[in-house]
Amino acid sequence: MITDEETNKLYLADCLPKWHPKFFERFEKVIKECCIPIDFLPGTKDIWAVDFMPIQISTDKFIRFKYAPDYLRPKKYHKYISDSEAICKEIKIDAKPSNLIVDGGNVVRSRNKVIMCDKVFCENKNVPERELIGQLEELFDVDKIVFVPWGRNDKIGHADGMVRFIDNDTVLINDLSIEDEDYQRSFRMSLHNAGLVWVELPYNPPVDPKSTSAEGIYINYLQMKQAIIMPTFENEYDEKTMRVLEEVFTGRTIRTVESNEIAKGGGVLNCITWNIKVE
Repeated sequence: MITDEETNKLYLADCLPKWHPKFFERFEKVIKECCIPIDFLPGTKDIWAVDFMPIQISTDKFIRFKYAPDYLRPKKYHKYISDSEAICKEIKIDAKPSNLIVDGGNVVRSRNKVIMCDKVFCENKNVPERELIGQLEELFDVDKIVFVPWGRNDKIGHADGMVRFIDNDTVLINDLSIEDEDYQRSFRMSLHNAGLVWVELPYNPPVDPKSTSAEGIYINYLQMKQAIIMPTFENEYDEKTMRVLEEVFTGRTIRTVESNEIAKGGGVLNCITWNIKVE
């Protein structure tokens, strides 16, 4: 499977510069300084590109899942659902369709593993669990899928806000010390039982459990071949997070971009980007 660190081309939703011009100006500057080729997805209806675009399996194989998350089911949110099939045709990406409901932000990948939040079972209640796991393993072409528990205060349930791969056997996770102890334990044990070891990253989300803001969720960084771009939130955790990333990604280019503006909408850098590998 194509990993984030292998990707070398970046796509953003064409509505991002229009909806968040000040943030986009900062982000584009860092992207260009990192020599990352950038293009835009046409006809988008929200900025969260990773969620509605396909998953890349190999350089010429993409899987386009059904984009119908429960948090967008109310009719008033339908106007924010982008037509990924039309977008793929426009940018000449041939993606195999699947009827499974999977958001791209819930797929965290290494070469032969995928980590997903177990909310995927709620999204696909019509598919028996063993059958769903088998279908996902076949579509992703991986040896193992690791399911981490869904925190019920989290309406979105995306793994890219919970865990990221450092290498095939090591992951970064949020410092969950502010969370319920039972949830902390079940989350870490799901990784342990899958043979993964972890390093903790600073985590400073809003205190209000009703908040949907992603401020303080540093783990939602952009990782590509050229560089890692880390979100910052103008607080004391910014420097602490940079030190952890510099230690675990020794020798890699790591840049930052202040991201409070988009984080207020519920996502950060991995959420707004669709990065792929091109020859």
